[in-house]
Amino acid sequence: MCSLDAIFANNRAWARQCVQADPDFFTRLARQQTPRYLWIGCSDSRVPANEIVGLAPGEVFVHRNIANVVVHSDLNCLSVLQYAVETLKVEHVMVVGHYGCGGVQAVAEKRSAGLADNWLRHIEDVAFKHELRLGAALDDETRSKRLVELNVIEQVANVCRTTILRRAWYRGQRIEVHGLVYGLADGLLRRVGVSVGSGQAWDECYHASLQSLG
Repeated sequence: MCSLDAIFANNRAWARQCVQADPDFFTRLARQQTPRYLWIGCSDSRVPANEIVGLAPGEVFVHRNIANVVVHSDLNCLSVLQYAVETLKVEHVMVVGHYGCGGVQAVAEKRSAGLADNWLRHIEDVAFKHELRLGAALDDETRSKRLVELNVIEQVANVCRTTILRRAWYRGQRIEVHGLVYGLADGLLRRVGVSVGSGQAWDECYHASLQSLG
């Protein structure tokens, strides 16, 4: 017996249900993808992009990494961003963190996460930058939640500072960048900070986002 038999069975059941609900679903999906949204989220298995926002395959373009980081040296993330903006013409870029993120918790609690520590240096930089805001937190849980929110705000700023977004806005392309946090405990998305669109100064929105946290 193949160890993936259950996976294949689930897949066949899902495909059958899709066709029963919409006989042309896969034919239409195979012809093109025209998503309006790019989701930059965490790799955490508890945060499935399409299911959270109730959208079907083909409606959300997705990039995921540990702690939803956007780094200007990460060609994987930048390639996804460029393709989404310049080829797919998405209208919204959503940077989505989540409470209970293991990577962020490790930094907030100053624990080692093994090899991932090298990647989480980016989160450590966020924590160091906002040491005063995090220092006011009363306990590890509060500190972790605040760092999740601060990280989202910082990554939204990083998206806005890419040449990809700057060129798109210069061309007059209508595209907005949003910061969101997902709650594992209740399944709800929350807006974090101020969204940034064409014609807006990203740095002003960045400072307004930080002010909104208090």
